[in-house]
Amino acid sequence: MTEIHIVVGTRPEAIKIAPLVLAARAAGRITPVIVATGQHPTMVAEALAAFGLDVDVALTLDRRTGTQPELVTQILTGLDAHLAATNPAAVVVHGDTTSTLAGALAAFWRRIPVVHLEAGLRSGDLASPFPEEANRRLIGQISQLNLAPTTRAEENLRREGVPGDIVHTGNTVVDAALAVAARAYPAGDPRLDEILAGGHRVVLVTAHRRESWGEPLDHILGAVATLHDRYPDLRIVLPSHPNPDVRRQVDTALAHLPRVLVTDPLPYQDLTRLLAGSYLVLTDSGGLQEEAPTFGVPVLVLREVTERMEAVEAGCAHLVGTDPAVILAAADQLLTDPERHRQMSTVVNPFGDGTAGAQAEEAIVRMLRAERAIAAAPELSSLLPGALVAQASPGLAQATTDH
Repeated sequence: MTEIHIVVGTRPEAIKIAPLVLAARAAGRITPVIVATGQHPTMVAEALAAFGLDVDVALTLDRRTGTQPELVTQILTGLDAHLAATNPAAVVVHGDTTSTLAGALAAFWRRIPVVHLEAGLRSGDLASPFPEEANRRLIGQISQLNLAPTTRAEENLRREGVPGDIVHTGNTVVDAALAVAARAYPAGDPRLDEILAGGHRVVLVTAHRRESWGEPLDHILGAVATLHDRYPDLRIVLPSHPNPDVRRQVDTALAHLPRVLVTDPLPYQDLTRLLAGSYLVLTDSGGLQEEAPTFGVPVLVLREVTERMEAVEAGCAHLVGTDPAVILAAADQLLTDPERHRQMSTVVNPFGDGTAGAQAEEAIVRMLRAERAIAAAPELSSLLPGALVAQASPGLAQATTDH
């Protein structure tokens, strides 16, 4: 059966590729092979396990300097050797990480079609998020199929004139969140169940982006401490970034407060359960901006700009940045005005209805069928706007029929 190889390096990628893998297995038309780059191996394995999935191929990295050039070089070298040996029909990459960029480049250089899942997100600022915004734009230029999660993302790609095909699928994170929430997982941390069962208003806080570290994080943590003191009925949970300096900063500001729980990064099933039971979310996470509307939880976005403006425009998220006064004003409104909270919590999710995995699988199958048509009748290639790589490489289409 035709194989597609799905590159994954980080936990968010693992969560968001899982619905595509499950949809492909259920349909039985293509064989998905999960290729882990080794960027965050433990977290990838744990995230996939929440969906009953395992890594099929694992690369090994020997990181010494911890720099981006080192990471890109090792992933590229490993993926190139893997693709040379396997020659899959297509390579799927997700989002905007270093693994995503390296996966797209390795496939493009091997003249293998690149499928970009969650394509078209744009903040409009190359410095924020950095370097993810640049990664997205670069990948869009070499992808044969762009799977856009929203109408805005689709419009971004069309405005830029990317050469590949564009299909609006919805965001697979909605599929993932709904699937995990529907399962009865044992609690990884019993303290979370105690908090959720206590009848309190729960506030989930995450701040992990590098641009939030240092002084911006101090501002965020100060606002959280003020909320703790101002509202005795709140229970605040902050899963901390594993970086030792960040964790030290978080613990110094919050660990002594009796109604704040600082944890290590949570397994996806625990995070989803916590999110579904929260009253309010404060986050700089892209994934939580998409997942929270699935459960009707208002979001205060701790960033100056976001590439997920759909949530802001729909009314289920509010962009507040890292200014404590702005954070507190927005949080106070939601914590004291039930009608405002109801308005933000009843918005239709702008990120999809939970069918993105199946729609992505269908789009990939159509692309591969078009490749076979080119192999059978090369003169048709000029009629297919997405046949970027096939036109560049007459041998590509034949390669896609050999699996």
